[in-house]
Amino acid sequence: MSELVGQAVERLRSAGVVLEGGLSEAELDSVEERFGFSFSLTRRRFLAAVLPLGQGWVDWRHGEREEIEGRLSWPVESALFDVEQNSFWPASWGEKPADLEVALAHARTRFEKVPRLIPVYVHRYLAAGPGDVPSPVFSVYQTDVVYYGDNLLDYVAQEFDAPPAHPTPRPRIPFWSELADVLGDDEL
Repeated sequence: MSELVGQAVERLRSAGVVLEGGLSEAELDSVEERFGFSFSLTRRRFLAAVLPLGQGWVDWRHGEREEIEGRLSWPVESALFDVEQNSFWPASWGEKPADLEVALAHARTRFEKVPRLIPVYVHRYLAAGPGDVPSPVFSVYQTDVVYYGDNLLDYVAQEFDAPPAHPTPRPRIPFWSELADVLGDDEL
């Protein structure tokens, strides 16, 4: 277990989060295959060490498929809500089609090209792997995207009132970091 993962686990334990035994390699592989993504190496190590449970956490071992799929689709679906209802349309996407269905189809195509976000807790997300993809933790609610931690350890400190992690350079995740940096639609 890496030092970062070990510290995150200890901070969760001290915050009283219910922690079950970690997922086996076979369970991790099964989750990735079933839902069509790869955990980053750090996230795999974390989930191999412990599986946080309780309200807001994803139960990767026994959770209902429909609930997990909903959590996985939330970042894109909630951003599409803003395309449909709140005039979200980045300038880099070109002119917004007048027909809403065409606009939504175009937006979906654009979202297929951005890194996939994987739920951590409630509406906090990390970028998918593969490999050791460094990722900040984002709080995602529609296109209101904010940084909630520079990495998993920093996130645990922020979310669960644990001592802060040592500062590290915040990694950049295409599109999601731009939203978190509060760029205007015309700057995306």
